[in-house]
Parts: sequence; C-alpha cells; structure tokens
Amino acid sequence: MNDYVLSVILGIVEGLTEFLPVSSTAHLRISEALLHVNLSDGYWKMYSIVIQLGAILTLPIYFRERITKFLSTFPKGERGDRTILTHPLSLVTLAFIVTAIPSFLLLKVIGKHLESPYVIGAALLIGGIVMWFIDARNTKAEQAGEGSKGGLIHTWHMEDMSLGQALWIGACQILSAVFPGTSRSMSTIAGGQLAGMSRASALEFSFFLSIPTMVMATAYTLWNSLRGKDGNPIGVSSIDAHGWIVLAIGFVVSFVVAYGTVAWFMAWVRKRGFEPFAIYRIIVGIAVLFFAARLAG
Repeated sequence: MNDYVLSVILGIVEGLTEFLPVSSTAHLRISEALLHVNLSDGYWKMYSIVIQLGAILTLPIYFRERITKFLSTFPKGERGDRTILTHPLSLVTLAFIVTAIPSFLLLKVIGKHLESPYVIGAALLIGGIVMWFIDARNTKAEQAGEGSKGGLIHTWHMEDMSLGQALWIGACQILSAVFPGTSRSMSTIAGGQLAGMSRASALEFSFFLSIPTMVMATAYTLWNSLRGKDGNPIGVSSIDAHGWIVLAIGFVVSFVVAYGTVAWFMAWVRKRGFEPFAIYRIIVGIAVLFFAARLAG
C-alpha cells in the first residue's frame, strides 16, 4: 500500500478512536495487523507518537474558551464557591497525579500487556459490558434531567465536581494504562458515572484530564526513544523527505478527524448514551479474542 494512503488511514483511525471510549491503542494494534505495519519499528513508532500529538492538540484548541475561563477564575471559580483544592484545574491536576505515579511504577507490566492480543481483546469485551451496565443504570436519571430528585446523578456540571470524585476518576484511569484496550476515555467516563456524575460532565472531565495525561505519556515515550532507552530507538536523522511528508499527513489528518470527533461526541452524549459504543466494544473484543485464539492454535 502507498505510504501516503497508509498515513491517511492510520491518521483517521487515531483521530476517531483517541477520544471515543473504544481504545485507540487497540485499534492501532488491529490496524497494524490488518495493514501489515510494524508499529514497534523505529520510524513507525515515531509516526504513532506524531499522530497522537495531532489528536492531543485538538483539546486545548477546542476547549480554549473554557481553559481561559478556568485560568481567569482560579482559585475561587466562576461562582466564587471553589477553593484551591476544588477548582476544576486543581481537580484535573490531582486526578492526573493519582494516575501518573502508579502508572509510572507499573511501566514494565504495561509494556508486557501491550503486546498481548488476549489482554486487548478481554479489555475491550469487559470494558464494553461494564460501560453498558453503568450507562443503563444511569439512563432514567439522565432522562429525568438536572434538578430531578432521588436519582443516581448529583453532579451535572464539571464545575460542581468534588475532590473525591476527581481522585476516584484518576484511580480508574490507571486501568487504561495497565491494560491496553480498556480505553482511557471509557475508564474515566464510567468511573465518573459511578461517582454520581452525568454523562456530559464525566465526558468533559475525561477530556480535560486527557490533556496532561496524554502529553506526559507521549513526551515520556518520545524522550526515551530519542535517547535510545527502549528496544527501538527513533533515528530522526535518518528520516528522508518522503518520511517527513508521511509524518505530516498523519499529524494533520489525526488533528482534523479528532477535532470533528470531539465536537460530534460532545453533542451526541448530551442527547444519547454510550450503549452503541459498549456494543461495538463487545463485538470487537470477541473478534480479537477469536482471531488471537486461531493464530495461537
């Protein structure tokens, strides 16, 4: 396959799946197998980092007005009822710390699991079932809407989150780091819903939390690769003009598709639930496990 076409396809896959609760890692691994691309090769490892950076750039641009407002109202918040520990920016930071420290300590476990189609397939399947159950549990409260009494939801806006909810979501995100295929988005959204958050508020916090999480994880991987600290160091100096064009195409495609996906997903969640994504995860998870078993047999 032509490298430019391949770059477009992988950019679309990354842009579509990075922020949807379906696991971009799983889909890139599936694409790797179907398209016969070795994403652990030095150049393609660089490529996977570049397209992820394209997706990451979507969030600060899409949420630029919210970020500006948060910065200007720190630490008391827009209504003046927040503290230095409960302001949205503080909650994002604390949730990130809760995720980052255990994830860093478990890096060797993460690396081992990353290569296993059984772990990826099982994570997709189990995560889909969990997401479906939690979303169905909250459906009646979501339909009743904000202001309803006696429901499971007591936090309808990200600005009303508690410190406990943020720490809990940060802990849930560890699962996505240790078990690829779980999906960072799925673990944070489902964790937020379990903690009494609405779909929209859990999704929005998931997006904000992904900014430091993805930036640090990507920067750490890139830094180690450039220093030759992993199995396939990236030789930037050996990339020719053709290689840089392929990287540029993937970056731009990933950014554009991710931006559209975030805008669409925010609108979708405000009116509908996560059931279609849960069903999709279950189907893909079963398919991955089936083909992994066939290859092993």
